[in-house]
Amino acid sequence: METVKIVFWSQGGNTAAMAAAVAEGVQEAGSKAEIINVSDASAADLQSMKGFALGCPAMGAEVLEEMEMEPFMCELEGSLAGKSVGLFGSYGWGDGQWMRDWEERCKAAGAAVVGGEGVICQETPDDGAIASCRALGRALAAL
Repeated sequence: METVKIVFWSQGGNTAAMAAAVAEGVQEAGSKAEIINVSDASAADLQSMKGFALGCPAMGAEVLEEMEMEPFMCELEGSLAGKSVGLFGSYGWGDGQWMRDWEERCKAAGAAVVGGEGVICQETPDDGAIASCRALGRALAAL
């Protein structure tokens, strides 16, 4: 059984709560989950994985967090081909454009986005968002 790694960045705790729900889904499916703050991760940690989850809220003008998550993505992009990536995050404004951009970026690098799109919610994840994150975790565990 391969451990599913869930790498995330969170400022106010919303994306951290989503990461915990993804981990719950992984565990519900009978696999192990490892939640990793992006500041403690490297692209090398994910190179041998078939699939993993990445979480980040929308920042600024609907972009990834620029000090830790964006550099991590730049490092990771070259090794995404053939991987399955689950994306998730919260936003406080806009319409989710940051997630659509992130999905396209992953697909352009050769990754398959699990479920075809990322899981997003506005502000604090509600029951529906938590359920979607758990479903994402179950899908990642099934890879």
